[in-house]
Amino acid sequence: MVVGDIATGTDVVVIGGGPAGYTAAIRAAQHDLDVTLIEKNAYGGTCLNHGCIPSKALLHATDIAQQATNAEQFGVSFDEPEFDLPTMIDWKNDVVGQLTGGVEKLCKANGVNLMEGRAEFADENTVRVIHEGAGQGGETVEFEHAIVATGSRPIEVPGFEFDGELVLSSRGALALETIPDELLVVGAGYIGMELSTVFARLGTDVTVVEMLDDVLPAYEDDISRVVKGRAESLGIEFNFGEAASEWTEDGDGIVVTTETEDGETTEYAADKTLVAVGREPVTDTMNLEAAGLSTDEDGFLQTDEQLRTDIDGIFAVGDVAGEPMLAHEGMHAGEIAADVIAGEPAAFDNRAVPAAVFTEPEIATVGLTEREAADDGFEPIVGKMPMQASGRALTMEESDGFVRIVADEESGFVLGGQIVGPEASEMIAEVALAVEMGATLEDLTSTIHTHPTLSEAVMEAAANALGEAIHTLNR
Repeated sequence: MVVGDIATGTDVVVIGGGPAGYTAAIRAAQHDLDVTLIEKNAYGGTCLNHGCIPSKALLHATDIAQQATNAEQFGVSFDEPEFDLPTMIDWKNDVVGQLTGGVEKLCKANGVNLMEGRAEFADENTVRVIHEGAGQGGETVEFEHAIVATGSRPIEVPGFEFDGELVLSSRGALALETIPDELLVVGAGYIGMELSTVFARLGTDVTVVEMLDDVLPAYEDDISRVVKGRAESLGIEFNFGEAASEWTEDGDGIVVTTETEDGETTEYAADKTLVAVGREPVTDTMNLEAAGLSTDEDGFLQTDEQLRTDIDGIFAVGDVAGEPMLAHEGMHAGEIAADVIAGEPAAFDNRAVPAAVFTEPEIATVGLTEREAADDGFEPIVGKMPMQASGRALTMEESDGFVRIVADEESGFVLGGQIVGPEASEMIAEVALAVEMGATLEDLTSTIHTHPTLSEAVMEAAANALGEAIHTLNR
């Protein structure tokens, strides 16, 4: 213990107040454990403050403008939408503030002790909390169990360190108070594509450069093709096979040079550049070595199915514990870690974790693709329902995309699903439940779905796999 520190003790110390951390803290407190939650910046973490929530708020706001722009086909006319970005940002910040304030209140209401500062291990049973600011000192917390939930941060491309002015991270882009005329986006993954959509709707000329050969490389071609086509209809320009190599300042803007594998270079001039090439775990701020912890080559803490690290009594949840780096996965893991600490028979043994991308249209997936199912030894059977055959999708003028269900031919068990279309992030829950509970295609087809709804497409895709679809041609 450092001389002058205040020393306290707790049953469970949780490091990081993002979705995984605050969920773990609340659940542990519900087990009547003494819990201390340490957060360096803001409760709710990156997701609530600088990621998931603010980006979806801006996507929603700009989608309203996009719908208004396209409403003439419905016989409804509006003047050209005008954007007051500071007001939009203020509204976004109000939403964020309401949620983060709610997290703090929930923690307190459940008896969680809140502590602000940066935590670093002193040994495998002690952390020191360093308070920011001159003369603030620190505190020492002794614990029986620790849950590391420090999350992730945007990856910086060498030479493109974030300056908040010309070179932006996703956090910087979400905080802009003026609309750039031209924006260069480096990276066509989910963050790059979501924010490209926001700014294109705001009227920015958006150019995306990607070192791979397509958008959203983690998804199947027929899914990414739909999203790319809609993005191009918004005016977004794509250049593939190019990696950002250097940049120079040009007046009030920036000129970025990209390079292909063959050494060909191209220069792009823009007002600002958003670098969105992925995220990395935050594991370099905690003095892990003092607790005997080590990370893998990518910086992640490895855990078992009960979220234990290789040090007894120390757990890791959320982005810091590896892929999939999803808030909802981290929240579920946080609950499990707390249950295990409380002596409950819990484990992260879920069959699948859903994922969503909030592009135009949305993408949502869960479980296995057809190829993955075959690789795992199944004889996959696939059913598909195009949104063009959905009455509800047509009334929304949102007929791009489809629902696809993958199942085992012999047993009929649903193995996975892929949805690209309106409200895909909502519809995937039904498919996720089917995978998790071991439902069959017949279970989906025999469940009466409300008409007219988008969710009927899930039922029809399952029926299509059985050769029994009514509203689309059977395969």
